[in-house]
Amino acid sequence: QVQLVESGGGLVQAGGSLRLSCATSGRTFSTYPMGWFRQAPSKEREFVARINSRTGTTYYADSVKGRFTISRDGAKNTVDLQMNSLKPEDTAVYYCAARRTTGWGTLSTVGEYDYWGQGTQVTVFS
Repeated sequence: QVQLVESGGGLVQAGGSLRLSCATSGRTFSTYPMGWFRQAPSKEREFVARINSRTGTTYYADSVKGRFTISRDGAKNTVDLQMNSLKPEDTAVYYCAARRTTGWGTLSTVGEYDYWGQGTQVTVFS
């Protein structure tokens, strides 16, 4: 059974940092893309970042480019999201997602991912 479990969310002041981690089990995602999405209240789930686990290439939403960094730790089987210079508009539930195949393109839509975690809340106050 595939499981994605996020951790690291919390409450942080604007300008601060948080590091989210997604632990995977039940399947090896070392060669498949993984991503982070977020959903704010009353809004649709939106793409944040993704990493091609095999090549290490990354892609970011414009809203987080230069502030967030996605990375993969093969030894720990985790995908992390380092979030710096946080803003109140970054407040959302953050979800880890994974594909079961390699795929092409930006892989930045919800429908392109097969597995999802339960989410972790990030709240940024000013």
